This record gives sequence, C-alpha cells and structure tokens, in this order.
Amino acid sequence: MSGDVEPTSNAVVVAGDEETRVLLRGLLRLHHFRVDGEAEGVSPALELIGAHRPSLLVVDASLAEGSVGPLIGQARQLVPGMRVILVAPASRPTNLPADPTQHPDVLLLRPFRIRQFAEALARPGSAAVPRPR
Repeated sequence: MSGDVEPTSNAVVVAGDEETRVLLRGLLRLHHFRVDGEAEGVSPALELIGAHRPSLLVVDASLAEGSVGPLIGQARQLVPGMRVILVAPASRPTNLPADPTQHPDVLLLRPFRIRQFAEALARPGSAAVPRPR
C-alpha cells in the first residue's frame, strides 16, 4: 500500500512470556521498527542477533533461559553500537551486573505508558529511566 510508512530501524525482541513478546512487537511496529525476530531465551536471541544485526534489542527482565546481563554483553559483542531497552517490573527491583557492558541503554519499568516507550526509542542514551552508572 502506498500509505504505509517504511520501517526506520530493525529490532529483536526477547521475553520469556509470549504475551509480552506480542506486546513489545506491536509497540515496535507502531513506532515503525521492523521486528526481525523474537526469542524467549539467550541462546535463540543471540542466533537472531547474529543473523539480523539489529539496531535495537528490546529485552524483558524475565527470560525462559539465561540472564539479561550476559545476553546484553554478548549481543553488544556481536553488534557494537546496538541500543538495548530492558523492560522490568517496577514492583521487583532489577539488579544489574557490575559490568557496565551488560547494562541496558534504557531501563523501562512496567507498567509504562506508550509515550514512555516512544521516548525510550527516540532518545539514545536516555529514557524514562536513565541508564545506570
């Protein structure tokens, strides 16, 4: 269709829960990101990242396999400069690893508003909750 907007960037979504993956995928598409793949754990996520080299990785804190910190660190080795948004529940604090290479660029706490998600996508290096130091 001629009225469609072309995606501006590509992304990979990683979440242990299928409903969360569907939600994140839909929000990314709403904001004109092409979602190249989805995974529920670290191993399949790293395969997708290596194959598609996304500009953005959106990760939920709850994974079916593996841990968020090592996923972020290994993903950045595969695709240097890739932005990472970590979605975590506000009710349960997220303990980030001591290694800053395993920190997300954006920590977005659930529940969040669509506007907060859009801000997380739009502002490299900052967001609704700034990157931890």
